[in-house]
Amino acid sequence: MYRLFHQFRGMLRDYWERLPWYLKNRYAITTGVFAIWMMFFDQHNMINQIELRAELYQLDSDREYYQLEIISIHEDLEELLSDNSKLEKFAREKYFMKRPNEEIFIFVDEE
Repeated sequence: MYRLFHQFRGMLRDYWERLPWYLKNRYAITTGVFAIWMMFFDQHNMINQIELRAELYQLDSDREYYQLEIISIHEDLEELLSDNSKLEKFAREKYFMKRPNEEIFIFVDEE
């Protein structure tokens, strides 16, 4: 039993001496384990960060689009409120409103 223990210890020592220096350094091992943990296993891992960054980019582009739409709608509103004939045209085209004693015909393209 004693001889078997010394053989095993000798094999471990030979294996330990063949390892590169950075695998023997406990600080390097700790740093490596920490980096792997943060990249793959943590709640805020690298994959989640990439997905969140893509979502943030999409939301920023949506925000720009909606801001431009708001500006366009405000311009249309100012135009409609300033001129009654444009307001009437808008109401007729958009909401199919009509004057009394008037008929409206709607043509639908069937494709």
